[in-house]
Amino acid sequence: MRTLTIVLTVVAALALLAVPAQGASRLVVRGAGFGHGVGMSQYGAYGFAQRGSGHAAILRHYYTGTQIGRLSGLVTVRVLLRSAPRMRLRGIAGVAGGRRLDPALTYTAVPALGTAVALRSSSGRDLGTYESPLVLVGAQGGVRVRGRAANGVTDGRYRGDLELRGGALGRISAINAVSLEDYIRGVVPGEVPPSWPDEALRAQAVAARTYAIATSKNGDGFDQYADTRSQMYPGIAGEHPRTDAAVAATAGEVVTHAGKPIVTYYFSTSGGRTENVENSFLGAAPAPYLQSVADPYDGGPRHRWTLRMTLGRADARLGSLVKGRLRQIKVLRRGRSPRVVRAQVIGTRGRTSVTGPQLRAKLGLYDTWARFTVMTANATRGDGNAPRSGDGGPGTGGSQPHALFGSGASSRSLLAGAAWMAVKREVGLEPAVGAIAGTIAPASAGRWAVVERLTRGRWVAQFETPLGAGGSYRANVRSRGLWRVRYGGEPSPSVRVR
Repeated sequence: MRTLTIVLTVVAALALLAVPAQGASRLVVRGAGFGHGVGMSQYGAYGFAQRGSGHAAILRHYYTGTQIGRLSGLVTVRVLLRSAPRMRLRGIAGVAGGRRLDPALTYTAVPALGTAVALRSSSGRDLGTYESPLVLVGAQGGVRVRGRAANGVTDGRYRGDLELRGGALGRISAINAVSLEDYIRGVVPGEVPPSWPDEALRAQAVAARTYAIATSKNGDGFDQYADTRSQMYPGIAGEHPRTDAAVAATAGEVVTHAGKPIVTYYFSTSGGRTENVENSFLGAAPAPYLQSVADPYDGGPRHRWTLRMTLGRADARLGSLVKGRLRQIKVLRRGRSPRVVRAQVIGTRGRTSVTGPQLRAKLGLYDTWARFTVMTANATRGDGNAPRSGDGGPGTGGSQPHALFGSGASSRSLLAGAAWMAVKREVGLEPAVGAIAGTIAPASAGRWAVVERLTRGRWVAQFETPLGAGGSYRANVRSRGLWRVRYGGEPSPSVRVR
């Protein structure tokens, strides 16, 4: 017996001439967090800072067993800004060790023989051909690189110098050679809002600085990308006085473990707990400083989220991972948070083993902390026969109304007028006009789903129906219109009983 607006228990079904009328399906993904889940949660750090934690304490919380160390000496970072068949540049003071140039003029660089680069004046005059890298000295106001860079900035300005490298397919790479501290001045406001508390900005500055020196692409003459493949670096356009202050206040500070800087992964939102590195970056070795920790103050916009798509859309996104037609996504192993580590994509023709990161990429999820439910609904028309008492059982399509309210009093004495007529229709005292049937996966037999009808623009719960094997259900209805079921708070697609 279950309590709704009117307590009803439906133990299945009625003899129907099952004529298919319409059907719909949906994949529902309920998740938490935004990002890979490893290291420092930026919104969690924001929450700690709001509650008075200093940046060193914040960093020690997310990077287990670490300390704050300090760099000595100057460090240069090389950031790939863009690659194109030609580069138009402004704010250039000269060629390193050679020709002086006018910062107010625009120059063009084009590929030459092999990997060489040819430099031309604004009028097209040849100013020389140089072996890669051609190092252009930036003027005081910064080098301006015309066109759209990988960071999304158009005609952006950058501190430091510019290195041009010729390469395959007749393209030139523009690489910003900039001091570490000036690089971090651009990164911090590219990663978090400058309006955040000072200690959150300082934590971000130290994490970004440490990440920059602990990682390198080690190829093609650059260390970092200018976008999320490394860290967001919009250059001078992104700098802000508050983030500049945070960088200056933590100058040279890095996160260390056993005396060495670590890879300080960070991300937006944890959903309440971070994850072990080996569970998010599959194949990575476990690291004592990148372990799952509670994140009590995380509260970003993707702290909890729900995505819905038709089963056909999900099938198309998963592509070759589906054998036949998509039926279910079954999680086999979760991490500590619990993000998905391994799962199966179940189709009509077999199963495919997948990883959590694969599902995230294919389905466009915010995070791998996700739970998957497939809900189907179909409407059938009935033959107008009256129900037969005692037909069937749970999930079989039989119908046997139980007493209302669990009371020995007459059901009709508790209701009157139109309300009684509505109950009379739906509990089976009038002939069924059809049924809503389908599956909810995963769901266990013996669970219950709420059957709802659209009434005057609102979905109104009518009664509950039991789930059978494989999460199957079938509920007879005695009025036409739009119907659906609700399970675990999530509605199925709606179908029309005609």
